[in-house]
Amino acid sequence: MGSIQLTDIRRYPVKSCRGEQLESGRVEPWGLLGDRRWMVIDPTGEVVTAREVNRLVLVTPLLTEQGLRLSAPGMPELEVVRPTAAPLVDVEIWDDRLVAREADRDAAAWLTEVTGRPLRLVYLDDPRRRPVDPRYAEPGDVVSFADGYPLLLAAEESLAQLNAWIAAGRHAADGPLPMTRFRPSLVIRGADPFAEDSWRRVRVGEVTFRVVKPCARCVLTTVDPDTARRTKEPLVTLARHRRFGQKLLFAMNLIPEAPYGVIRLGDQVDVLA
Repeated sequence: MGSIQLTDIRRYPVKSCRGEQLESGRVEPWGLLGDRRWMVIDPTGEVVTAREVNRLVLVTPLLTEQGLRLSAPGMPELEVVRPTAAPLVDVEIWDDRLVAREADRDAAAWLTEVTGRPLRLVYLDDPRRRPVDPRYAEPGDVVSFADGYPLLLAAEESLAQLNAWIAAGRHAADGPLPMTRFRPSLVIRGADPFAEDSWRRVRVGEVTFRVVKPCARCVLTTVDPDTARRTKEPLVTLARHRRFGQKLLFAMNLIPEAPYGVIRLGDQVDVLA
């Protein structure tokens, strides 16, 4: 294994909506600065993702000084002010229950028109409210509205191997898949395919991360981020080549270690354990 470099940094201001490519990113205890601090919920407060509402992947959020600018095909842009003084509402994301601040009615109406479902938008003003799964965490580890962990690391070589398997399979027309299907925070180049499976601790530039567990993939990876259409891949091929127990694995979950700092495109990646 030669030199490994960081080749892409992405944050996702609103969970399940489009990501933003960065040249650098500040790492905070709960993830990249500005990453998944906003979330879409249904009228009961439960998280709504592109797993069930595929059109959310067509929503492009842009962080602004005041909050967010939302855009989507066929829709006017909407400015959303960060609701720092709005009442706290109960929200549920998977097995976690916590409180967040609800954005104004215009945001709810806009999302409802985009998707055809009654939806609301909330902001996590204090990301320290949500601890990481204690089975894989240390005391004090926290996460924003990401599925379970602050960051996700994926390798270009692993995707190339996956795309080669897809090309040789029954659904070759679905490939090759772009890395955006897997919504990683960090993308690297220079390792052998799936070498990251065995990593336990890495340093990216000046920031060190614990590599806590592989990421189990779900139906969201079958949603084309450019069209919101569903395909068979990559789950069919992951089930054939990357099934471990009942889980289909691709990419690795990371938890940053103090002191935190800034990572930049081109940073060297060192495997520490």
